[in-house]
Amino acid sequence: MASLRILFLGTGPLALPTFRALLESSEHQLIGLVTQPDRTGRGHHQHLNPLKQLAIDHGVVVFQPDRIKAPESVDFLQQTEADLFVVAAYGQMLSNEVLAVPRLGTINVHASLLPRYRGATPIHATILNGDTETGVTIIEIVQKLDAGPMLGNVRTVIGPEETTGQLEQRLAELAIPLTQRVIREIAQGTVIRTVQDEDQATHVRKLSKVDGLVPWEKSAIEVERHVRGMQPWPGPYSQLQQADKPTLRLQILAVKVTEEPSPGVKHSPGTVIEVTAKDFTIQCGEGSVRLHTLQPDGKRPMPASDFLRGRKVQPGDKLA
Repeated sequence: MASLRILFLGTGPLALPTFRALLESSEHQLIGLVTQPDRTGRGHHQHLNPLKQLAIDHGVVVFQPDRIKAPESVDFLQQTEADLFVVAAYGQMLSNEVLAVPRLGTINVHASLLPRYRGATPIHATILNGDTETGVTIIEIVQKLDAGPMLGNVRTVIGPEETTGQLEQRLAELAIPLTQRVIREIAQGTVIRTVQDEDQATHVRKLSKVDGLVPWEKSAIEVERHVRGMQPWPGPYSQLQQADKPTLRLQILAVKVTEEPSPGVKHSPGTVIEVTAKDFTIQCGEGSVRLHTLQPDGKRPMPASDFLRGRKVQPGDKLA
């Protein structure tokens, strides 16, 4: 089997374990990293890109174009003389000119069981929709989003309390042996391509910060999924409204669906209907949830019991 010259395109947490494994492997030659430009956050601090730092530590060339489709970017890619591009959570669409560069094509590590959840946020979607199983699919990239032929997949059961971030970490590790196997099959010329069933395809959109707002008007089960599904990004949040206090923004980090029915009087969604020393219960559109862990603006995450010792909450207060 011939050793391949591999160029890796990736940025997010899903990409890091596979990038590290390819970097440390002697089976093929990792010739460079293409990753998103450095971003500056609040206070003008640059966000750490762990893939970039890992590449620099290993003496691997790093390329950070604003536009991967730009002619100068395509020129750079052509000069690498890569046999194969491996993409994982890169963050930019690839043009036909880019896809034409590597002689063996471009493969993508996608965090769902395609054709379900094509698009930007498949891990969020699988938790929000209450799926019990998900996985990683390796596809050959074509111009239509996440629609290329499938080269392999791996499945896993979703934990009942897993957040998007926790599930992403597990999927990232599961992607390592799968990606290595597919690359080996490509090098040997034995890879099997399976066309996706377009009738089964679903699509998920990008999320923004406002998508984190907890939808108390939905059922308790959907609220609980939302709280898990929106962690760590964009972060599930709500505003605590009390008649005698300023409104306080809270990150809602852990809730439990209550087993017993709500009190006889019907309250509007988001209303606090019960308070104990350990937690407080919130009315949903259907059923209710107990709030166990939260994070007030500017504070650390804390159990609801700690929050209640510092701020009085009573039935009738509102989360909106």
